[in-house]
Amino acid sequence: MNESLESSPTFSNPVSAENLLLKLPPEARRWAESLPWAQRRYVLSLCHLMCAAAPETRAKFLDDYTADGLVSKVLEDRDTKQKVKEYLKEFKVKTDLDTNSLRHYIRQFYIHSAQDMRTQPDLYLESALRLVMSTEERNNVFSYILGFELIKMMFRMSWYQQEKLYRLQRNQEEFLQTYIKPIQHAHRINQIIVPKDENLFFARRDYYVKKPIMSEKKLVELAIATFPTDVTTNMGFSIIRHSQSLIFDYHYIFELDQDAIYLQ
Repeated sequence: MNESLESSPTFSNPVSAENLLLKLPPEARRWAESLPWAQRRYVLSLCHLMCAAAPETRAKFLDDYTADGLVSKVLEDRDTKQKVKEYLKEFKVKTDLDTNSLRHYIRQFYIHSAQDMRTQPDLYLESALRLVMSTEERNNVFSYILGFELIKMMFRMSWYQQEKLYRLQRNQEEFLQTYIKPIQHAHRINQIIVPKDENLFFARRDYYVKKPIMSEKKLVELAIATFPTDVTTNMGFSIIRHSQSLIFDYHYIFELDQDAIYLQ
């Protein structure tokens, strides 16, 4: 059965009581209408608890309740998974797309979405349900994984390496403003890279080639706080769709050359 975004429930607009069930996919609506009263009480209790819970609690519950089924559904998209694995290898990213890492990323996707919607907490459950019910949304998990891993890679780069990366791109200014500037701002305000005397060329050796040092936990927190889910997902999707949307030369970016030695 082909699933679509149109068939997934939408709670962002007011819905009359008689039309509420019509927002469900047909199979889910028939199931809900067929329940005897005793079982309907259980559904109502679960709905009440979900609505009252904090976003992090909802994420944990959804992780425990749906993880195995979601992972198996996500793994059905073998072509996209293989493409993402190839790109991760090309970018020298060692993340393995096994069941455990997929489950971790699905839960992170819930949490990331919740943080994006912190000003509209009622939309969080909708986002999670769309992931559960929509094939297209589940396929986006791979785009999110690829985008997030590349953003983590850029967070670990020195500013000198970031400059070399964005200068490789066809649209340098857009790449600089979309990715590099927000990362460098996060480096600054979190005291990871602290520029001094930025207008003095020789002062660059104190910060420009410095490699950012942070724990994996801190790295993930910064990446989530810096980039909304859609920016992360769109980055991965653009690479899956067009291989040259991100021009990358590992040796040029990461190997020390004479300029880097001079800056040091």
